[in-house]
Amino acid sequence: MNPRVRTATEPGLIRYVTLRQGEEGAPDNLTIRIGPGRRPRLHYRDQTVEDWDVRGVLWGRCSQNRRDKRNMPTGTPLWRLMHPARQRETMQALLCQVCVQPARTPSGWIFLAGPDDYEPDDTTVITAQPPVCVRNVRAAARLCPHLDGRPMVFLVQSAPLHGVHGTLYGYGQGGVHVVAQPDFPLPYGHHNLPTFLASQLVRRLRSFRLVDLDELMQHLQQVA
Repeated sequence: MNPRVRTATEPGLIRYVTLRQGEEGAPDNLTIRIGPGRRPRLHYRDQTVEDWDVRGVLWGRCSQNRRDKRNMPTGTPLWRLMHPARQRETMQALLCQVCVQPARTPSGWIFLAGPDDYEPDDTTVITAQPPVCVRNVRAAARLCPHLDGRPMVFLVQSAPLHGVHGTLYGYGQGGVHVVAQPDFPLPYGHHNLPTFLASQLVRRLRSFRLVDLDELMQHLQQVA
């Protein structure tokens, strides 16, 4: 595994997960084959083990720019977009979306959401935003346009994998084609996942509480 020693507080900080100019989706070489149980299944013609996630869902490919001396991606940031592979990497292993270090704190994981994403009394929270570490929580709130500098802050004890965002494919006279791009994630186990191409990994937050950012920082300083 590549080393992840980075200085996350330096000027010009860019989140690790942010898509960079020049990083583009791979050419379309998808096909649909009949799998076990006579069910259609989406494949790449030249697929590799890395194309599938831990639950057996196929993922969209995207190029990656060269890394700098800190092993961070280079290129002009496209602030509102996340690179699918780096989003998957950090969300799968619960790494900080800014510095790629383990994000767990003594009190749980910190997840951020946009100020209008949820109601304060919501008991179900589904998110594609990877967690953040204590060191970079303020930076993440500032750098992500969706958070608008005033995020909802969740201190989470449990965040199991829920499913994936992406694109549903089908097969017709013209070959493989897009059927739908739902604006909601498909949960793992959904009947459409065999012909789904994932682009973001999603977790379901549970055993969490909504906290004020300043109060959270004070609390974590006390328990550190």
